[in-house]
Amino acid sequence: MTTTIGIDVGSGVIKTALFRVEGERSEWVARWDARIRQRDPYRLVDESVESVLRSAGLKRDRIDYIATTGEGESVQGATGHFYTMTTHARGALYLDPEARAVLDIGALNGRAIRIDERGKVLSYRMTSQCASGSGQFLENISRYLGISQDEIGTLSQQSKHPEKVSSICAVLAETDVINMVSRSIPPSDILRGIHESMAERLIKLLKSIDVRQGVVMMTGGLALDTGLVQAIQDGMDLQKMGTRVASHPDSLYAGAIGAALWGAFRHRKLQALGRLPSAS
Repeated sequence: MTTTIGIDVGSGVIKTALFRVEGERSEWVARWDARIRQRDPYRLVDESVESVLRSAGLKRDRIDYIATTGEGESVQGATGHFYTMTTHARGALYLDPEARAVLDIGALNGRAIRIDERGKVLSYRMTSQCASGSGQFLENISRYLGISQDEIGTLSQQSKHPEKVSSICAVLAETDVINMVSRSIPPSDILRGIHESMAERLIKLLKSIDVRQGVVMMTGGLALDTGLVQAIQDGMDLQKMGTRVASHPDSLYAGAIGAALWGAFRHRKLQALGRLPSAS
């Protein structure tokens, strides 16, 4: 049995997952997440590791591999690092074995990833960091509208007359929203319009890497935004794509899950070669 920890250091949130893996069987033992805000992310990483070890009733020397992903390449004590596309692909497949594509939408950008039945990345594309299709953009808009982020999805689905945002640039898109508020456009119509604009760009990303059928798993911070998920599915249906967008209550952890599982795989390979590193 291999015991691993996966740590996904995002721009806004740190996610950590502890797994036990034996052959094809894997058990998710413990988890931890926290928003970074203005705190030291590396101190939060240490806190996260201690938390999952405590939850699992384990000492650090019982961990075979500590894998990082995202912005965690410089984490002290990690055994190895995996690219974000690789970990989100594997994590998405863990959450839904039927997934053949991934939409990972984080605080600063979004990416579309096409995968096979093993979770191998076949191709991917990313949005730019300034795009109005990120978690940070929606957080700014919700603050301006005076609503909580938890309300965004529900309000969006109540829209009667969506007001689309025309600009891709986040700064200009926020200006669009300010103008809409001055014209007394209801928040629900503003949010649905934003979701539809985001959905259009994300669907273009999917089509650019030839995703036209199968399950598209949402991961990252916006995976649980029900308004965005619905807008993406509506857009897919409108364009007659043979795809179904899916989300999971644990979609936020996809990167950490993938890091832990790939860490277990690498540990077994290195063990077979007699070249095992150690998690410290």
